[in-house]
Order: sequence, then structure tokens, then C-alpha cells
Amino acid sequence: MNNVLVIKAHPLTANESRSLTVLDAFINAYKENHSEDAVTIVDIYEEEVPEIDKALFTAWKDAAQEKELTADQIARLIRYNELTEQFLNADKVIIANALWNLGIPSRLKAWIDTVVVNGKTFRYSETGPIGLTSGKKLLHIQSNGGQYGGSDPSSVYIKTIFNFMGVQDVEQIFVEGIDHHPEMGEQIINDAKEKAVTLAKTF
Repeated sequence: MNNVLVIKAHPLTANESRSLTVLDAFINAYKENHSEDAVTIVDIYEEEVPEIDKALFTAWKDAAQEKELTADQIARLIRYNELTEQFLNADKVIIANALWNLGIPSRLKAWIDTVVVNGKTFRYSETGPIGLTSGKKLLHIQSNGGQYGGSDPSSVYIKTIFNFMGVQDVEQIFVEGIDHHPEMGEQIINDAKEKAVTLAKTF
């Protein structure tokens, strides 16, 4: 049995979001083909994802100095560590987001910052950083208004940061070009859904 972690990184529903429409098609097909696997869905627009801010830095510092922590600090640290451990326990990770202003959504960046953790998902060595999560698989589903073919900063960043953590098995599905060719919108989405269903059989 594999643990599958799904990160929904869009605030809308599958009826309104192109990336989530394709994600739903993938998940449904995946469950049909891998019924023994455990699928956990984290909607980062509905669930708490701590940002690395002054409050979190202060909590880390106070904890290291063994100071008494406030209830808010304890909650932040617990949630941050929960998300790290959830990622570590996953064999497969699926991320679905839209390309916003050539970047990933800020909530997705906040989630990524909870899993890129020195000593847990990577470590530094004399020769440079070493990823500690080899063996995991990643599927990145992204909707783009334009056409980039995987060269946009968002998808490049996702692949780069997961490679940094040791994840080398990366698949990407793009739903792109609808803003350029709205008359082809339905076909573009259907093509992406077909790719997702096909990939779900072997992912």
C-alpha cells in the first residue's frame, strides 16, 4: 500500500478551476486502479498552513532556548511539524495549482516551506545540499492561460525544489493555452483529463 498526498492549491472548486478539474479526473482514475492505496487530500485554502514569519521564527527561537511557549506558538509548531511529517510519510505527492502572474500561489509556497526542512528532507554537506526524500514520486498539475510547455517559472520551481529534496521521479500535466484559444477550451481540458486518467494507471 502506498500513501498518496494530494495538495489542492486553488481556492475555487473543480467546477470553476481547470487544474482541479483535471485533478479530480486523476484522483478518480487513481482510486479505481489503486484501490489499496491511502489517499489524503489537503486543501491548503481550507486548512491551516503556517507561514514562515516573525511569529514562527520567534516560536522556534523560544523553543530552542527552552522558554515557556504560548498556546499560539505551540499550535504553530505542532501544525508545521504535522505537515512536514505528512510529507515524509507520503510515497506519492500530487500538487494541483494555477499559474498566477508566472508564479505559484502564495499558499502553495507556504506549504512547500513546511516540507523543505534541513535535516529531514535535505541536509547540507561539504559538497553541497543532499536530498533525503529519494524514492518519492511527484505529479504536478498546473493550468496556464498561455502556452509555456513547462518553461514557466512556476513549474520549473516545483520541479527544482522537489529535485532539491531528492525527488527525481516528476510528472507534469499542463492545462494550457485556453486564454489564447478560448474556442478550444473544452478540448484542451478534455485532453488534459485524458492524460491524467492514463497516467493514473501507472503512477
